[in-house]
Amino acid sequence: MKLNFEYGQGTMEAELPDSTDVFIPGETVSDPPYIPEEQLIEKTRESVRNPIGMPALSETAHKGSTVTIVIPDIVKGGLQPTSHRKTAVKVILEELYTAGVEKKDILFIFSNGLHPRTPEKEMRQILGDDLFEEFYYSRQMISHDSEDYEHLVDLGTTRRGDPVLMNKYVYDSDIAILIGHVQGNPYGGYSGGYKHCATGITHWRSIASHHVPSVMHRKDFTPVSSHSLMRTKFDEIGMHMEACMGKKFFCCDAVLDTYSRQIAVYSGYAKEMQPKSWEIADKRTYVPWAEKKYDVLVFGMPQDFHYGNGMGTNPIQMMQALSAQVIRHKRIMSERCVIICSSVCNGYFHDERWPYLRELYEMFQHDYMNILPDMNRYGEYFATNEEYIRKYRFAGGFHPFHGFSMMSCGHIAEMNTSAIYIVGAQEPGIARGMGLKTRATFEEALEDARKKYVGENPSILALPLTYKVGAVHLCMKEGTE
Repeated sequence: MKLNFEYGQGTMEAELPDSTDVFIPGETVSDPPYIPEEQLIEKTRESVRNPIGMPALSETAHKGSTVTIVIPDIVKGGLQPTSHRKTAVKVILEELYTAGVEKKDILFIFSNGLHPRTPEKEMRQILGDDLFEEFYYSRQMISHDSEDYEHLVDLGTTRRGDPVLMNKYVYDSDIAILIGHVQGNPYGGYSGGYKHCATGITHWRSIASHHVPSVMHRKDFTPVSSHSLMRTKFDEIGMHMEACMGKKFFCCDAVLDTYSRQIAVYSGYAKEMQPKSWEIADKRTYVPWAEKKYDVLVFGMPQDFHYGNGMGTNPIQMMQALSAQVIRHKRIMSERCVIICSSVCNGYFHDERWPYLRELYEMFQHDYMNILPDMNRYGEYFATNEEYIRKYRFAGGFHPFHGFSMMSCGHIAEMNTSAIYIVGAQEPGIARGMGLKTRATFEEALEDARKKYVGENPSILALPLTYKVGAVHLCMKEGTE
């Protein structure tokens, strides 16, 4: 059969055996039904007015209350006019104003964490023209700065000893609202809930307590689950913030489908709300579909996806993207599984967005660097590099510690596969420098894998649109070993 896979700015064709199975999220297995557009406002309003485990905003907000509304950056959640962020903000503002809160006492914070700080253009895309115009020019719309120590508060450590530093605007506000998305995520099962605050409005030292090899290379991390040590740490950090603030976060999370449409909306206290939202999300995200384990996974990687232009060509980011698929799909992979992935791999690092990753890549080629975790000893060196920090704060770059979370994740692909082939690399030495094998075509890669790893008749799973639509976590069909 002929299939097209993502490659650079377009696609690359592959001729695969007719016995190849194909899975496309939302198509091969349908998502649960999403809320019709005409019902979104009412369903969101019903959720906000009936929160789980805590009083409604109408009971806690009043004239004089200061409010922070924390919103995810552009990486997740969709930008359509009916997106959860746009819908939830309108409903929440309606509730706050009715309770007597004044516009001047509301502050929007984009929870970018160690991602590039949200620029004006993206703020407008995320919230729409009306909300942007209403709040941006009065300086009531900002992006979290994890290096702005005047606006961070050090809350000590959790009982486990994990550092907790958080955004001071959120800490000082009377009401702290988190608007999030319950989408399948290789880091702890789902976005939203306490993951939102534990990564989005904190500091690299907090993130270094969980986005590191000692946590990410545990057996409870791969395959993905909501019961890993990482997820436990998210919850502990979020609850520690609440204990120190003396208030609970008011969460408003939407379970999203393949195309970022709302399946359900949940509001309230994250500790009680998360499990309920996950029950619905599990039906969409953990898909018991496979009747056999697969020896070969085939997919393609575009140049520009989740983290921005260059993710599919920058070698550290390529490894993270490969590993994310392993984390999601390990349950349906055989012990000898091989990955074949197209990537233009043209040497484009996008140095403005990832100003430190070229240096990291060069370092990985030297100084007894045999596997990616060997790089971890330089985490603090890079995380405190003043020039890289300035580029994060003022020049649209990722925070330098972000690269170390990517490397920790990147090693998972090597841990769980026999080999990884990059197909169509224009600069194949870059892929080989990460321990990957290179071939010109899918057909050549499959031929080599048959000879060396998987035999003449491997079970093959093709995953078109891997990075174009909301991902799932594939599982074995019930009753299938």
